[in-house]
Amino acid sequence: MSIDGKSYQRLFNFTQMFFFSLTFMSSWEVQAINLTAVLTNGGPEAFAWGIVIVIFGALAQCASLAELASMQPIAGAQYHWTHYLAPAAQKRFITWMQGWVTWFAWVSLLLGVANTTANTIQGLAIANYPDYVAERWHLTLIIFAILIVQGLMNMYTFWLIPWIELLAGILHILLFIIFLVVFVALAPRHTADYVFLTTQSESGWNNTFVSWNIGLLTPSWGFVGFDGAVHMSEEVRRAREAVPRSMFWSVATNAVLAYAIVICMLFTMGSIEDALNAGFPIIAICQHATGSTKAATAMVCGLLIVGLSVTLASIASTSRLTWAWARDGALPKWFSHIDRRHNVPIRAVWLPIFIVMVLSCLNIPSTAAFNAFTALSSIGLFVSYFIAISCMVHNRFRKDPVPMGNWTMGRWGLPVNIFALIYTAYVTVWLTFPSYRPVTGENMNYALPIFAASTLFAFTYWFLRGRKHWPGLNKEVLRLVVEGGELQLR
Repeated sequence: MSIDGKSYQRLFNFTQMFFFSLTFMSSWEVQAINLTAVLTNGGPEAFAWGIVIVIFGALAQCASLAELASMQPIAGAQYHWTHYLAPAAQKRFITWMQGWVTWFAWVSLLLGVANTTANTIQGLAIANYPDYVAERWHLTLIIFAILIVQGLMNMYTFWLIPWIELLAGILHILLFIIFLVVFVALAPRHTADYVFLTTQSESGWNNTFVSWNIGLLTPSWGFVGFDGAVHMSEEVRRAREAVPRSMFWSVATNAVLAYAIVICMLFTMGSIEDALNAGFPIIAICQHATGSTKAATAMVCGLLIVGLSVTLASIASTSRLTWAWARDGALPKWFSHIDRRHNVPIRAVWLPIFIVMVLSCLNIPSTAAFNAFTALSSIGLFVSYFIAISCMVHNRFRKDPVPMGNWTMGRWGLPVNIFALIYTAYVTVWLTFPSYRPVTGENMNYALPIFAASTLFAFTYWFLRGRKHWPGLNKEVLRLVVEGGELQLR
């Protein structure tokens, strides 16, 4: 591929992209860090059994998207697949809506990842400095610092990111072994009845079924965003083979690690009440296991390093999606510019960073407003997966279906696609429920209103501009991916 006659090097090989995807999801770390929701909704039983449902659902989602990635490994991912497979009469409109839904979801995901990393830093400060008073504006400044530093890394040292993510992926696995050994060797044990049969709800939800399903959201948070590998696919060598393989096997690997750490933590975590009262439960669990704040700090610092690498990868993926959406004319073309010196879409790197920095300021007056935008990512990504997989199912029933890529499930494809749709729809319903009752302005789940607002924006913008003036997808890009032609980016 070339940019105005210059060579545009594909930096990632399969191994680097596998570790990029593996680290980006960080599924077992997500389970360890985000314990509060599931322990207050459903308790140990919901965690132990809920993650099994999520793993099978995520594998079905990922396998379905991997088939699509094999057909079109391209930065636009979901909206390109939608354009490729959707019914001809509705193709432009569905593509437009899919593009905006996916882009809003990824900007929100970047906000959530940066927030989790900043919270880890603040949690470590609280654990080690008893006199420290955590302020919301501190968290905002930490987010600023993380985004600026890692934005500069994406801007000036992008060639290092494949190697950084490879090392982070190795650390991801080594930390898993360390946590597992420490918990098993040092921590006291709960019984199997406690782990697999104990249900509790401290959230105010009296309906056990509702509470259990809300608890399902914690494991599901660790299995979204695997499409990040596809948004990087134009940086990957032999992308048609490497991207779908790295996607699927990273989810499968993370599934094993996440299930093992969940069961291990439930057996060894000690009192749920003590963990919840600590504010940042994983630090309390590590302290409980090791009997040492310093040892717990060292363990959680390992998680922090992985979290920083996830933020770095999130910026890379979000910027490539932003670049693609600008390249296809939905965002201003100005953001599709490639810096000739670094071969990086610098404007597309800083646009989502700037938006996230503005949104992080909402945390200062109100955590509710801030959390509303972080909640958008899961529901937005699930909706984008649903649209893309639905188009795949539609294609399978056509009289003249579009040929599949090299990575395909064969006769299992349709059943897996349908299961993925059922799972995606089911979890999406629970993503809109508030985690606590009684519902107040502070604990309200604003995911649905924010998603509705972003969807309304895209819908209105379609009638104001898109329907008559949007040129549609860049035909040069389509020729590169679908027909194997040469791409000239300007």
